[in-house]
Amino acid sequence: MNRYRIFETTIFQEDLEGIPNPFRSKVIDKLRNYVYPQLRQQPHFGLNIKKLKNWSPETWRYRIGPWRFFYEIDEKQKVVSMTTLDQRKDAYG
Repeated sequence: MNRYRIFETTIFQEDLEGIPNPFRSKVIDKLRNYVYPQLRQQPHFGLNIKKLKNWSPETWRYRIGPWRFFYEIDEKQKVVSMTTLDQRKDAYG
């Protein structure tokens, strides 16, 4: 099975730095050690993965507690682009 590569956009990296200090290191650790390995294998399906309806381009979200991580998948290049993140209370509108 082909593995996907992970790409973090500049906006995503800035959003990640904006997470308050008590939580930032835990979230980064969870991303690096749990989320990214899962997305490299299967970015379309999983317990905390959901494809968003009526979004263009097609976008998925990954849930970690109150945080929502949004990403797009390039099937031709096998790249998962982490585009942005937000707290659930602010993420959808």
